[in-house]
Amino acid sequence: MLANELKTGTIFKEDNSPYLVMKYEHIKSARGGANVKVKARNLLTGQVLEKSYLASAKVDDADVMRKNAQYLYKEKDYVFMDPDTYEQIYIAEDIIGEPARFLIEGINVQVLYFEDRPVSVDLPITMVFEITYTEPGFRGNTVSTVFKDATLANGAIVKVPTFAKIGDKIKVDTRSGEYVSTA
Repeated sequence: MLANELKTGTIFKEDNSPYLVMKYEHIKSARGGANVKVKARNLLTGQVLEKSYLASAKVDDADVMRKNAQYLYKEKDYVFMDPDTYEQIYIAEDIIGEPARFLIEGINVQVLYFEDRPVSVDLPITMVFEITYTEPGFRGNTVSTVFKDATLANGAIVKVPTFAKIGDKIKVDTRSGEYVSTA
């Protein structure tokens, strides 16, 4: 595929490693051709790199496969189950990365395989959680963009608006860990 086809969420292959595009920027200069700058995460090592390509350059399409799975529990590794074969899949925490803090038992996810080995887990983009602890909001701060820490039912800590209180259900973006809205 051409480098200008790399968009956020696209997976490409370079040096026998799959890369997930996290951020994409198309730069057109007055003279010369356009360039494509991407911030990409190596799915095997977790390393994040910034890469630059000519827009007309070719990059290899990664041969990846997505399979549905259900999260069961955490031992040393995270344990998932294939709903079709009931086979258990063990995935290390460093492969899942930051979204691991949003895993809830029984949630359905997609496991990304590269050369028959799991390299990434995709959670639903937004999930609903209940706030189990947060400091009380102060009178007059209900409209401003002031945020405070809140502990969710699964133990994760996120920033929420000051009007949020214990027992509220909120939507959280699992990619960034940010508050989206009340549920």
